[in-house]
Amino acid sequence: MAPSKVRKAVIPVAGMGTRFLPASKAIPKEMLTVVDRPTIQYIVEEVVASGIEEIILVTSAGKQAIENHFDYDFELDTILSRKNKKKLLEEVRHISELIDIVAVRQKKPLGLGHAIWTTRNVVGNEPFLVLLGDDLVLSTTPCCRQMLDLYEDVGEAIVAVQRVPMEETHQYGIVEGEQVRDGVLRVERMVEKPAPGTTDSDMAIIGRYLLMPEIFGLLEHTTPGHGGEIQLTDALQALAKKRGMYAYEFQGTRFDAGDKLGYLKAVVAYALRHPELKDAFRAYIKEVAEVV
Repeated sequence: MAPSKVRKAVIPVAGMGTRFLPASKAIPKEMLTVVDRPTIQYIVEEVVASGIEEIILVTSAGKQAIENHFDYDFELDTILSRKNKKKLLEEVRHISELIDIVAVRQKKPLGLGHAIWTTRNVVGNEPFLVLLGDDLVLSTTPCCRQMLDLYEDVGEAIVAVQRVPMEETHQYGIVEGEQVRDGVLRVERMVEKPAPGTTDSDMAIIGRYLLMPEIFGLLEHTTPGHGGEIQLTDALQALAKKRGMYAYEFQGTRFDAGDKLGYLKAVVAYALRHPELKDAFRAYIKEVAEVV
């Protein structure tokens, strides 16, 4: 039996962005720019390039700028048209026409698991993607598209993983499992931020998931963990036991744009690939490196 088509993607953007204070005090961290567009736009463009039909944003108070960014702006459109700014006009129209977007409010800060649970009535009884707004993935084939291609083969939930140094495993959710093919593991155990020496795995979960609708029922009955939050990892572990789950070592480079150093690395990486800026920026980087 062929797996159900994945048509929807959930993007939680309700977090406070405390790692990026004070920059995120009045501006959603997802709206901080990497070269010439906000980080959230890169996430949305990955979804669109992967063939998804609808996005559900999980928002909170103070996040209206994200919804506004993807909305049609009549006044701006009119001004750019009058000034004959054709290229800019095309760009802003493109943003508003990218994909259908629905917003759901997370009314209490009860963690990532709760944020995903709030989308249950919009997602419905079908598999769906989850992308975290902090994680940018630079790759030839979009990370989500890679996961969807694997899903067509395995028909089960998938978490994207990357190898990290063993001394850093305590910072991540870690997957243990049996390798079934190159870059693909059948998940046997998941550990959230394991204490040093408690796991032999270096496979860390990053912000890309392909989940089955059973996750909603599991999240509803998940006991709040650290900080009173509903941990997604606990529900994922239960889902893996219930019907199986795979971990996929994706092809590409991941940047944690919610971390200051990760954000700076992302700016450099994307600038070096920007069609209009890359040559001048590369020359500048070399100049700075020589001075330092």
